[in-house]
Amino acid sequence: DSPVTLKILQNWVPRVSHYFDKEHYTYVGHQIVIQESIEHFGAVVWPGALALSQYLESNQEQFNLKDKKVLEIGAGTGLLSIVACILGAHVTATDLPEVLDNLSYNISRNTQDMNMHKPEVRKLVWGEGLNEDFPISTYNYDFILATDVVYHHAALDPLLATMVYFCKPGTVLLWANKFRFSTDYEFLEKLGNIFNTTILAEFPESNVKLLKA
Repeated sequence: DSPVTLKILQNWVPRVSHYFDKEHYTYVGHQIVIQESIEHFGAVVWPGALALSQYLESNQEQFNLKDKKVLEIGAGTGLLSIVACILGAHVTATDLPEVLDNLSYNISRNTQDMNMHKPEVRKLVWGEGLNEDFPISTYNYDFILATDVVYHHAALDPLLATMVYFCKPGTVLLWANKFRFSTDYEFLEKLGNIFNTTILAEFPESNVKLLKA
């Protein structure tokens, strides 16, 4: 099947805010307020998170997250993890230690008054201490979510190793990424050598591709 061509919906809601670092979104009938930080790459909402959030909202029959165990790697601001929570998943949102305060704040403020599984926020450094912090005997996930985790950085091999570690038989990896550099396509090729990968959708105006593995 050829990938679906989509646009990232501009579904910000009207807002009255004096803070340049707060963005408002609406997914699955819920208003989500995200605090961003210009101090870290991981504390900004990137287009891949918008694309995958939108796709999961629109394709709930194909990807039913209700009561599923979901791990987001490189969760950043937490927008996608919040959407997965609203869709009924048991969510573990992970990122680097320096991003966790803002991530925890966003997830807490957007899920505390909702009737849903309580999400968990945890440190995850790609490729480091995986078996110690997430032993396979205890931690198994139905879905691995990742958005805009591939760009021009030095941790691509540890990232791939982390994806391989968590993807067990039956696990679905959903990865949305803005493709900018040759390294992005090289990573896609490496992923395709390990997993059966399919491009589910493309968002041409933002150069985002959404893949299932």
